[in-house]
Amino acid sequence: MSAADQRQGLWELAHERGMSRRRFLWLLSAGGATAVLAACTGTRVPAETLAPTAPAAEMLPWFKDPDPFIVRGTSGLEARLENLDGLITPERFFFVRNNSVSLDVAVDDWSLSITGDAVPAAVEMSYDDVLAMESRTLEAYLECAGNHRAMFDLVNGQAAEGTQWGTGAVGNATWTGVPLADVLRAAGISYDAVSVMLIGMDVDSPEMGFRRVIPAAKAMDPDTLLVHGMNGSALPRDHGYPLRALIPGWVGSTSIKWLSQIVVSADQQWARNNTTSYVLIGDAYPPEGEALGEVATAQTIKSALALPWPAELDAGVHRIGGYAHSPAGRVAAVEWSDDSGRSWREAQLVGRQARLGWARFEFRWDAPAGEHTVMTRATDTAGNAQPEQVPFNKKGYLFNQPVPHPVRVV
Repeated sequence: MSAADQRQGLWELAHERGMSRRRFLWLLSAGGATAVLAACTGTRVPAETLAPTAPAAEMLPWFKDPDPFIVRGTSGLEARLENLDGLITPERFFFVRNNSVSLDVAVDDWSLSITGDAVPAAVEMSYDDVLAMESRTLEAYLECAGNHRAMFDLVNGQAAEGTQWGTGAVGNATWTGVPLADVLRAAGISYDAVSVMLIGMDVDSPEMGFRRVIPAAKAMDPDTLLVHGMNGSALPRDHGYPLRALIPGWVGSTSIKWLSQIVVSADQQWARNNTTSYVLIGDAYPPEGEALGEVATAQTIKSALALPWPAELDAGVHRIGGYAHSPAGRVAAVEWSDDSGRSWREAQLVGRQARLGWARFEFRWDAPAGEHTVMTRATDTAGNAQPEQVPFNKKGYLFNQPVPHPVRVV
């Protein structure tokens, strides 16, 4: 039995005995399988009778197998884009960004509350209530605000705070859910509503529930969903089961997971995540309201190669692929360079591209032996293109310069 299978079996036993996931993880971290079994059975189990257990830190924050990912501390699983070969990212390869740990929420214990001074009375909805509303399915990419953060240091020589994501804090999926606008209308949202705060159940996250504030107009956008399905199945636990928000084209932190509270107000609401965090803080970003800088909302146009970092290839002809996406429109073109950006050639866009999804591109490269720097840059249908330079911000959000990808050809 593999270590992963053993851990899963331990969890299933603990769950059957009524143990919370947090208690299970604490016991596993503190005393390994012995401690978990002792708590489940009330007996002492000699450690030497157990198969070796992989370090608990490997599984502490997540339910999915972390092996296909680049593990970023305890808060993130970064996708390896080279594992992807189509437009839809399978759940097992879809990146994870948490602010504490993934939750195992029982639907019977869950409800969604809508409160605030811009609704006439508090409303509470069950999971069945949500499922009974008319749903829609859309394809959209989802991306962490800090995707490409490491490039502030690797490319520009100025390190930013936070998890040093490479290019894999992004994925593209089909999402099924109820328009948030329909829920707010059912709750009686008033005409003078200004802001909507979304709050998750992850009480070990900052503010005892990760939260973001979005403008009422964005909340009423028909593409803003309360999602209960992903890629044709129920929403996975790592991605917010039983309900999460999805705000396509906006930074991933606005798409709150394990959503349980919505506060609708006639005033602008402020929280940690629109005052000091998820805020562009730097000389180029003047403060907005109570924020220390410019609040990070919409994403930026980006592209990246679906290659390991750094990559190694045999000399000869290769078909190189990658992904590009923009919050402002479909990708119109992707160019590539194998000489650090001194010259550029056009890549081919492959297959369809959903209105809110990402595009796959490919190009043929006759790779000579040696050390190379391959770069890509995208342009969308609205005319936005990746810039040559991005002003630094302290938290390292929204980097979207062309990424110089190191490739060794042997």
